[in-house]
Amino acid sequence: MTRAVEIRGYNLAPGSRPEFHRLVSELAIPMLRRWNVDVVAYGPSLHDETSYYLIRAYADRSERQQSQDAFYGSDEWRQGPREPIVALIESYTSVVLELDDATIESLRRR
Repeated sequence: MTRAVEIRGYNLAPGSRPEFHRLVSELAIPMLRRWNVDVVAYGPSLHDETSYYLIRAYADRSERQQSQDAFYGSDEWRQGPREPIVALIESYTSVVLELDDATIESLRRR
């Protein structure tokens, strides 16, 4: 079985990564999990001081779109941690791949 896996890479404002990580860890990840999003892994990238990543898995591309539309359009996100998190992001990009369950599990951080 394959699933749609999104790898989102963030370029953060210089010096903001510790605060971004705190906000993501304490607010965004628990919220994503309440919305039944499979957060595979997240954290600071190893290659520089301003990069961060988030890996999420979905049943397929359609579920990814529906899930993200619902989450990012929700009052919980928009009236919650959205502003302080978005303020620290200079840019981001997403890559979506089809991966099998074994590969997804090998990426998972517990």
